Amino acid sequence: MSTTTAPAPAPTERKAFSFPAGVTILGIVMVLVWIAAFFIPAGQYQRDETGSPIIGSYQAVETGQGFWDRLVDLFIAPVNGLYGLQNPETGAIAPVGVGSLFGAAGVFLFILAIGAFMTAVFATGAMDRAIARLAYAARSRGWLLLTLLIVLFSLLGSTMGFADETLGFYALLIPLMLALGYDRLVAVGAIFVPAAVGAMASTVNPFSIGVASGEAGVSIGDGIGLRVVLWVVLTGLNVAYVLWYAARVKADPTRSLQPETGPKVEVSSDVEKLTGRQIGVIVVTILVFAVMIFSVIPWSSVLPGEWDAPFAWELGWWFPELIALFLIGTILVGIVGGLGEKGIARAFTKGAGDFIGPAIIVMLARGVTVILNNSQTIDTILYWMEQAVTAASSVGFTALVFVLNAFLAIIVPSSSGHAALAMPLLAPLADFAEVSRATVITAWNTGARWMGIWTPTNGVLMGGLALAAVGYNKYVRFVWPLMAALAVASLIILVIATALGG
Repeated sequence: MSTTTAPAPAPTERKAFSFPAGVTILGIVMVLVWIAAFFIPAGQYQRDETGSPIIGSYQAVETGQGFWDRLVDLFIAPVNGLYGLQNPETGAIAPVGVGSLFGAAGVFLFILAIGAFMTAVFATGAMDRAIARLAYAARSRGWLLLTLLIVLFSLLGSTMGFADETLGFYALLIPLMLALGYDRLVAVGAIFVPAAVGAMASTVNPFSIGVASGEAGVSIGDGIGLRVVLWVVLTGLNVAYVLWYAARVKADPTRSLQPETGPKVEVSSDVEKLTGRQIGVIVVTILVFAVMIFSVIPWSSVLPGEWDAPFAWELGWWFPELIALFLIGTILVGIVGGLGEKGIARAFTKGAGDFIGPAIIVMLARGVTVILNNSQTIDTILYWMEQAVTAASSVGFTALVFVLNAFLAIIVPSSSGHAALAMPLLAPLADFAEVSRATVITAWNTGARWMGIWTPTNGVLMGGLALAAVGYNKYVRFVWPLMAALAVASLIILVIATALGG
């Protein structure tokens, strides 16, 4: 009797783990925050006439939210994140009612408008040809171009909190970075990261230092020397790290954390000159971005001196005007570039469609904050912070302000909103700890904005990564060494300033 051996089954291939997309990450964060809110007691501070919390006035409250109410809150959180209105009396955020806009509708439409504009620019062929020529001209001096970009974005972040505006630059600079032999992470490291690092070392940023100084009752100029030192050191670290990573990728593309899968961009001198129409398109593009930067800078707050009112030439634009600027810019590019009526219409629809993903990510990030706000748990977290810093020494107080506000920034990513919440409590506590209020403002801002460089609740970060087609996990791997260096340098400088009587 003979027997035959059955062939061994072929080994099954295990599917490689794929890190979730930005939309999925924020969806998970939203659910986790919603669950956590069940375990954080609801509480509330009493507010003064300006709406700032009063130290020592915290008390536990009943939210009045049952399980069904909280479930509905989770269900409509993305809608609230887009166009939720905050009731001025109760502070609750809902998609209907009376109140100020809390949702990210402005940023959402801004991203779509940028999408339409850049799609029109690339449809003319002007940008491709201009990038090719610029890449050839800078082929041996890419380090200089990167340095200039980083310093520029860091300066804009330091002086005016340049953040949402960075979203417009990815489509412009990523092709250039690829043509120079770098990867997409280098582009992120030269756009978002320096703007965030500059915000860490804000000098006269009216949206963070300005609001915090007003809440603390000191001048925006107090402590500016310390903040200038921080800006020079932290921006230098940003430049050094990105140049090191960029040189490594250019020398060996296999060492990139986000390798390109498409065809390699060749830099050649054999590039046709731009036509008259294409030169016109480049001029319009430069003008649109220049107007955007000029129009949002609060010049009377940034320039030295005490000014009673905004300058007559100060535009004070924000998202409504910027959206209109890019929509009009799309039409002008189409006319100058010869796209015709159908080409312009196609740019609007295709561009908005291509950029809808990053816009949704910004919306979801705002929805996370809505859940914590409506469950009345933000004040409780603020109270825990107050308790933690009360008994600390002066040096320990400064370090704790940095660390604790870094964590608070996860749930309150807005710099002005964070300042209005935390500074009325930290300023009087600083007096007891014998730390100058200006130093505490700097420590608060540095810690909060440090966390903003990598927290997934930062809509500008997540939206930018989506525009750059960079995975969040790849970004964290790229940025963590720089994050560690920034934290250590900041804490050393802050501790020395405190020890010297700052």
